[in-house]
Amino acid sequence: MQLMSLPSNQRPREKLLASGAKSLSDAELLAIFLRTGLPGMNVVELAQHLMTQNQTLHNLFNATIDDFCAQKGLGVAKFVQLQAVLELSRRYMMEQCKRDAVFNSPQSVYDYLTLELRGLQQEIFMVLYLDSQNRLIKEETLFYGTINAASVYPREVVKAALKNNAAALILAHNHPSGIAEPSQADKLITTKLQQALQLVDINILDHIIVGGDNCVSFAERGLI
Repeated sequence: MQLMSLPSNQRPREKLLASGAKSLSDAELLAIFLRTGLPGMNVVELAQHLMTQNQTLHNLFNATIDDFCAQKGLGVAKFVQLQAVLELSRRYMMEQCKRDAVFNSPQSVYDYLTLELRGLQQEIFMVLYLDSQNRLIKEETLFYGTINAASVYPREVVKAALKNNAAALILAHNHPSGIAEPSQADKLITTKLQQALQLVDINILDHIIVGGDNCVSFAERGLI
């Protein structure tokens, strides 16, 4: 069926204008991004086909350029557009974190870190440097590991925190396995970092682990 043959309340653009973006399904939002369909398949049908094929937005958005472009209705131009949209989203969330006292609005931190770290095949360890008002000074990736573990050196974390004049830190790393539960090694390195940073009067407010679309907060678990 041609898209214009559908009632206006079933067309993604009109539905968004009438009821807001939150009222749309994943496929309908994807259809707005795609803009056009294919011969014999309108844009909503194409979006639904892609959602069925990829199962989740996460799988589609984290596909390699070759896997992405191999799919019906997609190509290099769409891949470039998608990467631009994702990067704009990351930068918007970072602006929110910088504007707010991040520990007073933890959801913005979770959203940013989930977007930044999910889907990575290599484990990385990030630090968010905060001022005395718990506002973000900057974020930095300090360590890169294998798919199984990252080597984290307390001395380097202390040195970086002092260099950035941080009053407090939020630690973050990803689990490429997709399971966000903290390991014993995660708990041990957090304790070591707490002890090292206490010597220079810098607090760790949280350690957040991202696995897939989920994240676990040490602070919420009572582990910090």
